[in-house]
Amino acid sequence: MILYPNIKAEMGRRGLTISGLANHMGLSYNSVSFKLHGKRDFTLTEIEKIAKLFNCSLDYLVGHTKNTQQAS
Repeated sequence: MILYPNIKAEMGRRGLTISGLANHMGLSYNSVSFKLHGKRDFTLTEIEKIAKLFNCSLDYLVGHTKNTQQAS
């Protein structure tokens, strides 16, 4: 089960694999995979880095809103 479907959706839209995201974040494949599946927690810094990469809000990434727009 994917805990962060919006992160996976954005990865899919951009053709970004778990390996690619891990590489961008400077983490191992296993670390990112565990985080996406809820076996480990993302840090705020990591979520911020992903939001910046995808140009979307933190709330969207963690499922608190359907809006992909970056907050002003």
